[in-house]
Amino acid sequence: MAEDDAEKKASSGLVKKLLIFGGGGLLLVAIGVAAGWLIFGSSQPDPSEEIEEIIERKMQEREAAEMEADNATPQKQSKDTPEEEVFETIYHEFPGTFTTNLSGSRKMLQVGIGVSTQYDDTVMMNVESHQLALRSVILGVISDFTEDDVKGATGRDKLAVALRDSINAKLEALENFGGVEEVHFTSFVLQ
Repeated sequence: MAEDDAEKKASSGLVKKLLIFGGGGLLLVAIGVAAGWLIFGSSQPDPSEEIEEIIERKMQEREAAEMEADNATPQKQSKDTPEEEVFETIYHEFPGTFTTNLSGSRKMLQVGIGVSTQYDDTVMMNVESHQLALRSVILGVISDFTEDDVKGATGRDKLAVALRDSINAKLEALENFGGVEEVHFTSFVLQ
């Protein structure tokens, strides 16, 4: 009997220990679940609602800043652009350069030439189709100028006007219409 009592005490002590440890473990799990639900499971705001609130707050701050700026400095106003009829300028550059001796001088002039017009594309098509004849005219005009004639901006302008007039005269002879309004130098070297 004494053995039975000892076994009962030992088995009841073991059962008590199992109940304590098992119940304690279950209690800890329950506390963890409850804490997790309180922290993560309770009503959390929707991220899209938070973003909308931030956007609204930023817009209100910007409007307030604009109101302050409007009160502090006068508003800029723009003027209306006068409506004028503007024509497109069309350019054509002769390929290569023109090199010729100047009149009464040992020096040579090497120029790159382009022409422009505000007429239609027909003028530039005429310039392209008669390039050979126009190159000859251009070389002839340049060779008529002296070294002193082409010096400085004024000399270059006179050369440009003479080239324009001679190009238009040749185009009028060939096509019954000139149309070149300006001659431009893309390069200008006096050697």
